[in-house]
Amino acid sequence: MEQTTADLIRSQLRRLRVTAGLSQEEFGKLVHYSASMVSAVETGARPYDRQLLARADEVLTSGGLLGSLLRIAEREGQPSWFLPWLDAERQARQLRVFQPTLVPALLQTEGYARAVIRCDDLLSDDEVEQRVAARLDRQAILDQPDPPQLVAVVDEAILHRRDERFRTLMGHQIEHLIACAERPSVSVHVVPLSVGLHIGLSGPFSLARDADGGWVASQETQLTAAPTDNEANLATLLARWETVRNEALSRQQSIALLNEMVKSWP
Repeated sequence: MEQTTADLIRSQLRRLRVTAGLSQEEFGKLVHYSASMVSAVETGARPYDRQLLARADEVLTSGGLLGSLLRIAEREGQPSWFLPWLDAERQARQLRVFQPTLVPALLQTEGYARAVIRCDDLLSDDEVEQRVAARLDRQAILDQPDPPQLVAVVDEAILHRRDERFRTLMGHQIEHLIACAERPSVSVHVVPLSVGLHIGLSGPFSLARDADGGWVASQETQLTAAPTDNEANLATLLARWETVRNEALSRQQSIALLNEMVKSWP
């Protein structure tokens, strides 16, 4: 797979540490992280964060190299607060995503992604296109020879946002969801409107499980989507995942519902 800026940040962090003659334990003490966490960040098993990179630049007297690489990553189309989750997503062997308001980013068409991103009227046309490209680039993980297992649960209300301006766009998006749902590595489940109120309506969240079995979670808001591996937070979100998954239709029932929506499209 092509090296990403996140890969470069991790490799440069390790190179700087080794050049400084510091073990992972010694370096960890200086930046207030455990040796196991330093190892996990360097190998990509755990996402890095801005605070770690800032401390590393200072301790390793790197002239701000890691911070500069982070800014490059930001210019590639992702806000800085999202990069740690993006790193976790790329390393995941299993992904669980719940979305009550939008089609999940990993399953969006280019047209749908552009329409959603354009809703932010503070973005220039160039910034919109950067973010569209970055979003589509994220989806490359699903096309790997050994892709992560993605299970997505969406609320049916998402599929009814189809006013005159977006009717054709939503038709293509639902057809794309059907195609994705038929992949062996992807499951799409729809929570039907008949369910009414449920805990998932409190907000979207995502869960990523790495090769070692560790979970990282993210709750995206208007301003941030910082990942967490806090045990209490993970326990809460894993429990909520089970709740919303149980409210949803089965894989085949969901595909049937999506096909019915396409057929009945006015």
